[in-house]
Formats: sequence, structure tokens, C-alpha cells
Amino acid sequence: MVLYKVLNANGCSCHGGSLKWSLPVKNENGSWTPGEWMPEIEGPLVECENGYHLATLEQLTQWLNERIFIAEVDGEIVESSDKGKWVARKVRLVRETEWDERTARLFACDCAEHVLYLYERDYPDDNRPRHAIEVARRYANGEATVQELTAAWAAAAGAARAAAGDAAGAARAARDAAGDAAWDAAWAAAGDAAWDAAWAARDAAGDAAWAAEREWQAAKLAEYLTEDDRGKRVSLEPNFNSEGEAS
Repeated sequence: MVLYKVLNANGCSCHGGSLKWSLPVKNENGSWTPGEWMPEIEGPLVECENGYHLATLEQLTQWLNERIFIAEVDGEIVESSDKGKWVARKVRLVRETEWDERTARLFACDCAEHVLYLYERDYPDDNRPRHAIEVARRYANGEATVQELTAAWAAAAGAARAAAGDAAGAARAARDAAGDAAWDAAWAAAGDAAWDAAWAARDAAGDAAWAAEREWQAAKLAEYLTEDDRGKRVSLEPNFNSEGEAS
């Protein structure tokens, strides 16, 4: 099983604590030199208390942040009681994926667009959400300005306020995809768009649709990681040191 760790731009934990991780280094020939093994955790592994927290690709969208690394574990590893993450005793990061500002924004657009039919079914003459997605995608590719993105976000937000039910969820996903232009919000826009898209699917067709949407999102996210990562798994979440402090 392949697991991942998500960190902030500085290579530190970002979902509880601020542990500085030893990062892998990319070599001139394209290979990677892994980071050093993090200090081995002592005592029983306890979710949210003691251990390095990792997650699979299927769990990733609820923990998105700025950088995603492939992690290697050694020794004991246990799954959390809610099956939302894994807890490991010894971890190192072996290489970084291609996740960045651009891929985060494009992923947000994909999630919003996937459920856009729910909005357009009820509001066939309102193109504000679709336009927001188009502008957000162009912005990610350096083809639209911050001003254009801000205007598209405002228009999609207006559409979300005017809609109801699953249609509103689809419009919110479009708004999220065209979220804050600042780099440090790109990953947040991706997470919000994925979340709202999943809720829109659930509102439209129930829990099975929610699960199906999350599965689709995981497969789509894999396309934005390096080619070797496709179909594998991913991480995030707080880590904790042997004193139980968030790391």
C-alpha cells in the first residue's frame, strides 16, 4: 500500500502542529534521494495523539494542502477507527508529487464541472457557474487576470445564493473553483470544490452518489500526481510526537 503525506509550502505539518519534515531531493537525472527517517514514535500508536498520520488517495480531498509527498513506512502501522487515516511509527518521505497551485486549481475546476449538469438542469439559461469554471481554468494556465477571476467568483456566488438544493451545491462548487486568486488559497479552493461537488451529488441522488463522486474525485486527483502515482494512494493530517504533541 502506498501512502502519502501533505505539508505546507515550507515542508511543515499543517493539520495540527508545525513539525519540520526532512524532505526528499530531486537529482539531476530525475531520480529522488529520500528524506531522512523521522524520529521513531515511542509508545502505543493512537490516532490524533501519538504517531505519524498518513492517508490514501481516497481520503485525500478532505485534507488538501500545498505539497503532497509519497511516504514510506517502517514497522507498525494501524488504521484509524473511522478508517479516515493511517497511523505509523516510523516514516520518511521518498519523493514529491506534481501537486502545485496550477494542478490544485485545475482539479477544483474538474470537480465543479463534473456536477455542473445539476445546476444547468434547473437553470438552463444561467451560464454564470460554467463561466466561473472556464475563467478559473484559464487563470490556472496563465490566460486570465486576477480581476477576471474575482468577477467570475462573484457571479458564481450570486448564482449559488439564488439556487436551492443540489443545484446550489453545484453552483457553490463552481464558485469554489474560481476561489481566491492568492496561491495559499488554491489548495483550499480545490478542497472546497470537491466537497461541495460531493454534497451536490448526494443531494441529487443519495449516499451512493456521494461515494461515487468521491471515488471519481480520487481517480481525477491521481491524474494530477506524477504518472507513477496514478491509481495509488495519498496523505495528509496531523502528526504527533512521542509526547503526544501535534507534529
